[in-house]
Amino acid sequence: MTEPLLTYVPPDGLLQDRVILVTGAAMGIGRAAALAYARFGATVVLLDKQVALMEQVYDEIEAMGAPRAAIYPLDMQGASATDYEAMADNLQAQLGRLDGVLLNAAWLAAFMSVRQHGVELWFKMLNVNLHANFMLVRACLPLLETAPDPAIVFSTEASGKPLQGAFGVAKAGMDAFCQTLAQEHDDGRHFMRVNRIDTGPVRTSTRVMNFPGEDPDTLVRPAAVVGPYLFYMGPEAARRTNELCQWGRLPMDFVWPGEGRP
Repeated sequence: MTEPLLTYVPPDGLLQDRVILVTGAAMGIGRAAALAYARFGATVVLLDKQVALMEQVYDEIEAMGAPRAAIYPLDMQGASATDYEAMADNLQAQLGRLDGVLLNAAWLAAFMSVRQHGVELWFKMLNVNLHANFMLVRACLPLLETAPDPAIVFSTEASGKPLQGAFGVAKAGMDAFCQTLAQEHDDGRHFMRVNRIDTGPVRTSTRVMNFPGEDPDTLVRPAAVVGPYLFYMGPEAARRTNELCQWGRLPMDFVWPGEGRP
């Protein structure tokens, strides 16, 4: 399953007229996916706390002639349930619909043992990587459930490793959360695709910061892994749900076949 999805290039206009919310959209995989969604016709809502970087993504989307994106600044570390409900209300009022959500935002403070973990940091990391996603999805479900072909995609990572601390626990919790969502919406009345993608090592700022001894030039670029993100968000995935798409370390020179095409 992995190889066809890594090299998947959708037809032009695959996401036409769809509204897709991308968290962690300012950099890395979130940025690459947002640009890809826009390229294939989606109106992308960029959510991140880094406004200046989101504005750069917005400008790139404008330059490609794609539907105009929207910027929604939000710090998922401090946002409350009320903040996410206000966001969903804003999407309804301004765009009238929501067809997909990419849950990509993540925060890893540092690798550390459970013994080293401070209580405050533990709660912060669980909040950003688990609780915030729950509050966002909960607020967005009424909009998603009325969409004709809704989808949620989650950027996951293998958990249960030593020194992952609260980050690993949160990722494991999100895996369970996505599986629960997929099963609850695997029916004819409110069907919704919910799938997870584990890209392995990718050249992102989080990876570079937490692996200082690793040469970033040995890592594949975020733009190379957008194929599965496009597939699971689009209609060609049909009723494929509750899947985990993962692969090992990709060659640093791997290129998505759709890159560079008009």
